[in-house]
This record gives sequence, C-alpha cells and structure tokens, in this order.
Amino acid sequence: MEEITAGVNNMNLAVDDQKKNRIQVSNTKKPLFFYVNLAKQYNEVELSALGMATATVVTIAEILKNNGFAVEKKIMTSTVEIKDDSRGRPVQKVKIEITLVKSEKFDELMAAANEEKEAAEAQVQS
Repeated sequence: MEEITAGVNNMNLAVDDQKKNRIQVSNTKKPLFFYVNLAKQYNEVELSALGMATATVVTIAEILKNNGFAVEKKIMTSTVEIKDDSRGRPVQKVKIEITLVKSEKFDELMAAANEEKEAAEAQVQS
C-alpha cells in the first residue's frame, strides 16, 4: 500500500513541476528582463504568450539563446478563440509556446556574471 501511495505522490509532483515551469508573458505587465531573469531559474521552461505579446516571447528566447544561457527545445504556434466582450463575438488570437532548456555553459556564465557584479559593487563602495 505504501508503494502505491508513494507512486501517486510522485505523479502529482511531476504534474505540478510542469505547470510551474510555464511563464505566461505579457508585453504590458512586467519589464522584459523580469521574464529573462525568471526563465533563468528553471532547467526547462516554457514561454507562452497570446496576440501582441508573441514578439516579447521571441525576444526573451533570443536574449537567453544569444547570451548562451539556453538552448531551444521546441517552438509551437497556433490560434485560439478568445471572446471579445467589446465586440460580442469570438476573436482569433495567435499563440506561441517556446520551450527552452539550460545550456551546458549556464552555470559557468552565471558564475562569471556574479563575479562581475560583485567586482562592480566593490568598486562603488571603495
């Protein structure tokens, strides 16, 4: 009985982990680098957006890839129907999901960035 309970608990944890690693991006609510820094906290992250925010998701993914922090795993695009209350009818919106994984150099790059930050702070204090 204990084995079954442990298996069910592990299954629930796996589902929760998948939901935690999704970042729904808005181009109006938070600054761009908020999402960039948030994405760095996960080994694998799915960036998701609707409509005009799709360009923001692409920008975040490109910043992470071009700086060597992440590698692209999957890109998925689709359209979804959203009810527009002002028009009273459904509207088609584009949806994008980009899955990124940490690069092999991630820890090395983060350590170098932290050293630079500490050196700059020490210089300001002296």
